Amino acid sequence: MTVRSNPPRGTGSGRPGKVERALRAAPMASYPQVAGDEASLARRQRLALTLAREFYSGRRRRARYLSADLFGEPTWDILLDLYVAARENRRVPTTSACIGAHVPPTTALRWLRILEMRGMVEREEDGRDGRRTFVKLSPRGHGVMEAFLGTMADTLLVSLADAVGDVPDHGQLDEAAQ
Repeated sequence: MTVRSNPPRGTGSGRPGKVERALRAAPMASYPQVAGDEASLARRQRLALTLAREFYSGRRRRARYLSADLFGEPTWDILLDLYVAARENRRVPTTSACIGAHVPPTTALRWLRILEMRGMVEREEDGRDGRRTFVKLSPRGHGVMEAFLGTMADTLLVSLADAVGDVPDHGQLDEAAQ
């Protein structure tokens, strides 16, 4: 299997278009590296995975109460889906990533291309079927998602502990992450 990155699509003249140039020039926030012992880092990763699953499924549940056309974040859905898949050691066909974005396929493909240009995702060719490609988070994309979700998990735990007046111990954190 070969990891590949599609060349940016430009104007047809071989030169990148305005969108591609802007994306390449746009800065990406760096993500902090978290220090701690192995048990703490593993716990944080489990909580981050739980939070990613909840963000994704929560967006689907929200559609039961509010019209889905009020909200549109296909890139967020793609990133969450790919993060969960990476943590579960699953490969995601490009078609499945498009379906998981809950937008028309052409829209999802456009956002995948943008994420690829930003260095957040990579495509892999299927070694057995030349018609199929897989998409996954790049190391950069995985690091960004891990840092963001870990920070959100930390903030949520502190906020909940503050709200109920109790700081959870490690056993409670482990149970919450299961």
